[in-house]
Amino acid sequence: MSFEFGKQLEIAATSIPGLVVLDLPVHGDSRGWFKENWQREKMVAAGLPDFHPVQNNISFNDAIGTTRGIHAEPWDKFVSVACGRIFGAWVDLREGASFGSVFTAELDPSKAIFVPRGVGNAYQTLEPDTAYVYLVNDHWSADASYTFLNLADESAGIAWPIPLDEAEISPKDKAHPRLADVTPMGPRKILVTGANGQLGRALRARFGEHPHIEYAAREDLDVTGANLFSARRWHDYGTIINAAAYTSVDEAESREGRAHAWAGNASAVQRLAAIAAEHGITLVQISSDYVFDGSTDGPYEETAPVAPLGVYGQTKAAGDIAAATAPRHYIVRTSWVIGEGNNFVRTMASLAERGVAPKVVNDQTGRLTFTSDIAAAVQHLLATGAPYGTYNVTGSGEPTTWADIARDVFRLTGHDADRVTGVTSEEYFASAAGPVAPRPRNSLLDLGKISASGYTPPRADDSLKRYLHV
Repeated sequence: MSFEFGKQLEIAATSIPGLVVLDLPVHGDSRGWFKENWQREKMVAAGLPDFHPVQNNISFNDAIGTTRGIHAEPWDKFVSVACGRIFGAWVDLREGASFGSVFTAELDPSKAIFVPRGVGNAYQTLEPDTAYVYLVNDHWSADASYTFLNLADESAGIAWPIPLDEAEISPKDKAHPRLADVTPMGPRKILVTGANGQLGRALRARFGEHPHIEYAAREDLDVTGANLFSARRWHDYGTIINAAAYTSVDEAESREGRAHAWAGNASAVQRLAAIAAEHGITLVQISSDYVFDGSTDGPYEETAPVAPLGVYGQTKAAGDIAAATAPRHYIVRTSWVIGEGNNFVRTMASLAERGVAPKVVNDQTGRLTFTSDIAAAVQHLLATGAPYGTYNVTGSGEPTTWADIARDVFRLTGHDADRVTGVTSEEYFASAAGPVAPRPRNSLLDLGKISASGYTPPRADDSLKRYLHV
């Protein structure tokens, strides 16, 4: 035994982002030795990603010079040696500035290495009877995408201790492409559900069209469907932004609408959260001011207890609870959402243009939120790796009522704001033909947490002007 006993557990970065080397404590005497090869609690505390391995493999190698690689897989890998010694080589085959970067090291039982998804892995045995051990956080699949690099690639310039023409290499490994012909492995996918909705369209405009971003409308992916768990190879996804929701607030009070609301806003989120938890996916769930009853004075903070008044609010609150079961989650709570398509602002602009003098509710207080600003906030949370949890996201500025907003729309479009008459909620809905959901009178959300994360929500009145192109 030529390796060192009694080292402390330490983790060191390498020249490849995310590739880290571990010193493992090994305890031994004349009888042999013992080590904790994988110890989640200690290793995560020391800085290793909590990568949730699901499979443990062992490759036993009889002879010195056995050489395998260079293989990049769409999962993370924790590599160690049970006995013997290897020379390891790792090449970054991911898209990005570090593509082609190389790191080499020798591993014995007192060292291990964490290999992130997309980093090519290769080794050469330096002792006979070497047992190469690796944990992975996904099961092998013929449908997965793999990337390979030739062991002899000149640009990588790996100084193999045993020349490759003297090493034992499989014909398949010898046939791998040179770096110039390698297609880099893209990042884990982003899935946007509800892609044809108001927020879905804003997310598409914000995130753009890229191979690793998938926009799924209901006909592409029904989040309420029983086959959701098998609808995708979910380990290929890194983020799900759930913009799918049942939003017919009043219809949710009906028998049929109630069932649809619970299916779309609660049960579907529970399934997505279970998928996210199993596959290490970040889940972004869009929440609503309707989870509160509106009885408090002042703005609601993220930690305020939910107390929904109607079915829609109840289902959104249940969805929040479900989303929070995913270890990696952002719950983005918003209010009074305006985007592309039919909405309050466009209705008021149309009434103003047609000479109608509307009656508008004046006893509900909050702030408008434009879908473009929600999309920007979601992108900010993901890009900065903000702490997981719930974030209020609305327009900023002074609180207003719906009647105030209607008057602003009239004024900004060149019409007489005095044509708008403020009425109470009871007066407004008195003649409603169908079910009417109770509304929170106070929808004001505190923006301190999202602002502290580095994103400053635009003023709602400024966003309204941009929306109206004035």
